Amino acid sequence: MMFVVMSVIFILITLNIIQYVQMKNRDKKLDYLANKLGQILEEDSMEQLLLMTDDKKLKALLIEINKLLDMHKGKIAKYNQSRQSMKKMLTNISHDLKTPLTVVLGYIETIQKDKTIDQKEQIRLLLQVHRKTIEIIDLMNAFFDLARLESGDKEIPLMKININEICKDNLLSFYDVVQTKGLKIDFQLPDNPIHVVGNKEALDRVLHNLLSNAIQYGSDGKILGLALTFNEKHVCIDVWDRGKGIEEQKQDLVFERMFTLEESRNKAFHGSGLGLTITKRLLEQMNGTIHVQSMPYQKTTFTVTLPRITY
Repeated sequence: MMFVVMSVIFILITLNIIQYVQMKNRDKKLDYLANKLGQILEEDSMEQLLLMTDDKKLKALLIEINKLLDMHKGKIAKYNQSRQSMKKMLTNISHDLKTPLTVVLGYIETIQKDKTIDQKEQIRLLLQVHRKTIEIIDLMNAFFDLARLESGDKEIPLMKININEICKDNLLSFYDVVQTKGLKIDFQLPDNPIHVVGNKEALDRVLHNLLSNAIQYGSDGKILGLALTFNEKHVCIDVWDRGKGIEEQKQDLVFERMFTLEESRNKAFHGSGLGLTITKRLLEQMNGTIHVQSMPYQKTTFTVTLPRITY
């Protein structure tokens, strides 16, 4: 009997010792993880937590922590990218504001100081002042619109929209410009009305931007195209031309803020580099997408995709 009791006591003591050792080992590992995690966060390191262990619960914890680290790294990268983009945007906007303001100031000083200017020349200079002032207003409106879209302050109510009418109205608004430039129009719309989930004001702005870009940068191709296609779930609007197009390596960049290279066509707002960015943000608000495909002097197509309504 005594032997049995002693055996039980020995087993219990052994188990307690094993548990104590395991707890100490786990505590050491947890301390290591805590210190290493703090170091990674403090240094903004790209490391992950690594630990050799057979403890299933610790393994599960490591997996979840590393998922959080990956999310953290993604947010840091996005923040840094956004910060650099914003700095570049502010620099470019400062330059774009300074240039027309300097011109406006020059015109005004000329009118004030040059007493020999006749009335006809004064009117011409005042028209130039007016044109440059409109450029400044458009630039500031574009900047604030983008800021409101990206901050979520600009609400875009969605409703059922007849996209056929939106396409027709926007193309007609460019009729005089198209005639002046001698462009041929390739206009393909279905006979029956097609409806999408959208916002009329936002869609007008999207199409106006894309059509004006196609005319401005693709008019040397002598044709402007707009085609509306659809399936059960989506509607696609293609705005295309046969102009100089966009180099392949730049096509993924045209919707970035302040990408203002001439070839990018992202200059709908007098060189601000905000036009296509605003277009993309507006479409995102309407659960839509936009992408571009371009082969210089063959075909450059901006494709807008929106959810379709069939009822």
